[in-house]
Amino acid sequence: MGSPDSGNISPSEAGETADHGARLAALRAELARREVQGFLIPRADEHQGEYVPASAQRLEWLTGFSGSAGTAAVLPETAAVFIDGRYTLQVRNEVDVDLFTPRHLTEEPLSAWLAEGLKPGQRLAYDPWLHTEDQVRRLEKTLAAAEAEAVALSDNPLDAVWHDRPAVPQAEIRAHDLSYAGRESADKREGLGKALTKQGVAAAVITLPDSIAWLLNVRGGDVERSPLPLSFSVLHADGAVEWFVDAAKVSDGLAQHLGNAVSIQAPQRLGEALDRLGVQGAKVLADPATAARWIFDRLRAAGAAIEQGADPCQLPKACKNETELAGTRAAHKRDGAALSRFLHWLDSAVAQGQAVTEMAAADRLAAFRGEAGDLRDLSFDTIAGSGPNGAIVHYRVSPQSDRQLAQGELFLCDSGAQYPDGTTDVTRTVAIGTPDKEMCARFTLVLKGHIALGAARFPEGTSGSQLDSLARYALWQNGLDYDHGTGHGVGSYLNVHEGPQRISKMPNSVALQPGMIVSNEPGYYKTGAYGIRIENLVAVTESSRAAGEERAMLAFETLTLAPIDRRLIVPAMLTADEIDWVDAYHARVRAEIGPQLDGEARVWLEQATAPLQAG
Repeated sequence: MGSPDSGNISPSEAGETADHGARLAALRAELARREVQGFLIPRADEHQGEYVPASAQRLEWLTGFSGSAGTAAVLPETAAVFIDGRYTLQVRNEVDVDLFTPRHLTEEPLSAWLAEGLKPGQRLAYDPWLHTEDQVRRLEKTLAAAEAEAVALSDNPLDAVWHDRPAVPQAEIRAHDLSYAGRESADKREGLGKALTKQGVAAAVITLPDSIAWLLNVRGGDVERSPLPLSFSVLHADGAVEWFVDAAKVSDGLAQHLGNAVSIQAPQRLGEALDRLGVQGAKVLADPATAARWIFDRLRAAGAAIEQGADPCQLPKACKNETELAGTRAAHKRDGAALSRFLHWLDSAVAQGQAVTEMAAADRLAAFRGEAGDLRDLSFDTIAGSGPNGAIVHYRVSPQSDRQLAQGELFLCDSGAQYPDGTTDVTRTVAIGTPDKEMCARFTLVLKGHIALGAARFPEGTSGSQLDSLARYALWQNGLDYDHGTGHGVGSYLNVHEGPQRISKMPNSVALQPGMIVSNEPGYYKTGAYGIRIENLVAVTESSRAAGEERAMLAFETLTLAPIDRRLIVPAMLTADEIDWVDAYHARVRAEIGPQLDGEARVWLEQATAPLQAG
């Protein structure tokens, strides 16, 4: 084994805590060699997406934190991990707090920590591929106030000490058939090209893998749980695309699928393409919220006129066409049958006194989905949290944390799947044995919020942040709340988390539009005891205008089809309209899922979806 100064630290040396300590020491030694006093390690790759391949899991390698969002900051004597409210419990379970201080990124922000820890004249380094233009601008402002300097490095110092770093992924890229996509790639490219021309923009740099997958009607497998090909592209105003991707990943026949207007080039030639745009004096669109600082630095150095604006693919990608909506409805019917079979299996196993663990439950659910047909992958690692583990919002079961589902507890199962015609994401919280009164009361409060949002009608132009309080109101009236967003966008056989729309306390100016798919997932979490979340996916639809109504209205169509645990509902806490909503939803589940089941599972579904008035 090498010493920290040598930069060769084996993952197998000593214990987990000692290993992360050695990795941190090795990184500090490398930073000292480069004459910088600090370094930022985000959970990000060059594409700034949520889905990161093993080769870019630098944050987890250094700290042990495996959440889907976070940043570590390392200074000579101190280090910290910054996470949001979803991960306040998880970070302490995974990270050695003697090495890295956990901090809530809004209550204890990175800017305050850096202002306190950096001295005037010190240099904080960052990898310009792993931070967006917006992020670096905020960093530079923070450091200027501290009289410190932000330094962009040409290569990542952590990679220099991560000697067994996994290889960059090389999954095959395939065509996404028109029967699923609903719109030809050429039509998408030409439409966006005309929009660029109208803006006076010659080209747009596209860096988000899901945007490129949507634009070119392709799918890949470079990351787990989402069919993404990692690549970059430049979309020109005439609809032509330069696609920077390893040719070894391109499947046979894909070039024909793409057509002559799409040229495949080596990833290393992206810089040359940006230079050419600069030489031409072109006006180039790049998204400061999603594109790496490296892109902006290269364009500026080449003399390009940069138009800062949103990724042009995001909004049209979010507004699903009729083919995509029909596909996701079909996917949810298959998925609902698989989930109902699982819930029946779970109820039967518990009733028979079988020992069921979280991992066993997650594996069984995955098996049911596999039997449903057309399964490509899960859409994320199943969150199977029993009892206190359910209170960890983004809990990931492991052999170390796995526990048996116990009588008198709640079991929170958040899961989803990737099918070629749609992406699913559903959470059900179920009682194991007999729940107590508090559990039922708080479940019903969450249900009231779920119904309020799902049944909402709202004017055109309304954003998700304007609707968020509908889902929280019943909880707020009882002094309760939850620390995550209420809804996120969902892709069409793409990312399970998709922008630009969302339903959240955080301000968001993007109006909800017909065709957008969002989740409806209010929750409640009692630390050390249990968690509750009820999640359906919904599609934004046009609402018919009644006599006397003056404005065009929108509404939600519920896509998810699976029973909500009646044992946890307190009917006396619901209004007549809310009871009608539950009964109507369960009648629809019974009608659409029932024919896919048989035997005992069909009988179970009839009972699980019986009207609330039936007791």
